[in-house]
Amino acid sequence: MPLSTTLDQLHYQARGNKWMRLFAIFNRIVLAAGFIIAGTVKIIGERFASGLSANQPMGHYLEALHHTGYYYTFIGILQVAAAILLLIPRTRLLGALIYFPIILNICILAYALRFEGTRITTLMVLANLYLLGWDYDRLKYILPFKQDKKGSYPPQAEMRSNKFPFIFFGGVFATVVAVIVINQFVYDIRPGNSLIECNNGCAGNAKPEACKVFCDCVHNLGKPLDSCLAQYDKAPAEITRPPGAGNTNHSK
Repeated sequence: MPLSTTLDQLHYQARGNKWMRLFAIFNRIVLAAGFIIAGTVKIIGERFASGLSANQPMGHYLEALHHTGYYYTFIGILQVAAAILLLIPRTRLLGALIYFPIILNICILAYALRFEGTRITTLMVLANLYLLGWDYDRLKYILPFKQDKKGSYPPQAEMRSNKFPFIFFGGVFATVVAVIVINQFVYDIRPGNSLIECNNGCAGNAKPEACKVFCDCVHNLGKPLDSCLAQYDKAPAEITRPPGAGNTNHSK
């Protein structure tokens, strides 16, 4: 069976399911809310995530972005516009198309700077992909494979099903858990959102003393993240001794 026919059938089944339709609406509302908040902050000229210090890696970026003048405002307008388009049924696909490159850029930025928001931005990217897939029947003609007209299903021919898709939502739950767990271990060290948060993570670090130096390098000295990471990587592995295993005097 051609790939296009398989995708047509999957899309046909998904669009006809009540619960998957509600999930699409839920994703549009949540994604729109995220960009309306973030975009409005930029439009009114406030710095986004003002709680982050300018020394924190993401704080460095946001502080510089805040001082770019009308470019900063333009990003906010684009975010709010994408959010509003997502909420309007007729323009939801255009909203999803505008939304995707913006949230993908934010997600990659979060990973590059080891920001604590990597989990949220990853889930937002996946939610956006679901919305693009929801309108696959309108996007498929630009995809790089041959379309099978016989496998196409007109929107008015969609079946209606109230059956709860346990397998699909089980996969959604597993994906959310995987994103949370993987992000917990993807980096051996993170700068955290503050010096206290960074230092709190040193207790379970393989190199706790080097970790504290790293936190000081980032939050107090304000050095670039790569420089602080290089210093941390060069530090030798620390040998932890059990209590009472220190130097002892043995009398003959």
